[in-house]
Amino acid sequence: MLFGKYSFFSVLKDDAILPEYKGSTFRGLFGTALKRVVCALRKVDCKDCLLRDKCIYSFVFETPSPASEPKEKKRIVSPPHPYVIEPPETTKTHYRRGDSFDFALILFGKANEYLPYFIYAVEQMGKLGIGKRIDGKRGAFYLKSVTINNTPIYSREKNRIKTDHKLQELNLKDSSLSQNDSVSSLEITLKTPLRLKFQNKFEATLPFHVLTRAMLRRISSLSNYYGNGEPSLDYKGLVEQAKSVEIEESSLKWFDWKRYSNKQDRSILMGGIIGRVTYRGRLAPFMPLIRCCENVHIGKQTSFGLGRIEVSRVWQ
Repeated sequence: MLFGKYSFFSVLKDDAILPEYKGSTFRGLFGTALKRVVCALRKVDCKDCLLRDKCIYSFVFETPSPASEPKEKKRIVSPPHPYVIEPPETTKTHYRRGDSFDFALILFGKANEYLPYFIYAVEQMGKLGIGKRIDGKRGAFYLKSVTINNTPIYSREKNRIKTDHKLQELNLKDSSLSQNDSVSSLEITLKTPLRLKFQNKFEATLPFHVLTRAMLRRISSLSNYYGNGEPSLDYKGLVEQAKSVEIEESSLKWFDWKRYSNKQDRSILMGGIIGRVTYRGRLAPFMPLIRCCENVHIGKQTSFGLGRIEVSRVWQ
């Protein structure tokens, strides 16, 4: 599966007040702006729209299931969204005019073809403004530039988008540690809140087999919808192996935050685990899977930027 991670660099034109975790704010404004850019029938609900199957907004935010699906896709409850927004990592809430305002957008498969629409939508986001109102006005900003792999593909001055950039491939075989059986411990940092359910309950301790199940689900669903189909993995075997891996040390804790849902017209309490956890056991067979999931996030609400994991230390 091909994917691109695009870095957006912006500058605030006004003071702004944002929440500590900004993923939901970004997603909501991005959806509003994109719909204004591409929607031809704004007063029609997406599920009733004749243009739904060919609409960029529907593809990105509603992500409908194809009318006829292969058996592999039917077992996936709902299609994964073809994007992830990575908001700024800082918990800073008060911004001043002239402050930098940067974030990343990860696109999967076909979604990369619509990059010009997304860049234009971000420009419109800047005009709409973001965050709480200050003196009746949200903080406006302008998009300065966009890069991929540190290569510029858009600048405000030139107002042109380069489309000849190369995308990365999500490859389960691409890991320098995949053949090294001496990996005995590794530390994983949850960079953003991770929401996982196991046996219909939200998990707060993260046993390795629960983490493995989540990674397998994520890679399987993305590959089925935006890649070349079901990856060749021994799902049952990996889960059984994962059960022998133990938690050596953990600083994980539950973190609650609120987001406002325009669709439901109410605030929703969201929760997830953050912190670090160290696992001990035979971990080399899992390294390609973990490395892949570092790029795509795992768990619920990944489009908000939740479930971002990172291998912070490895012991051999």
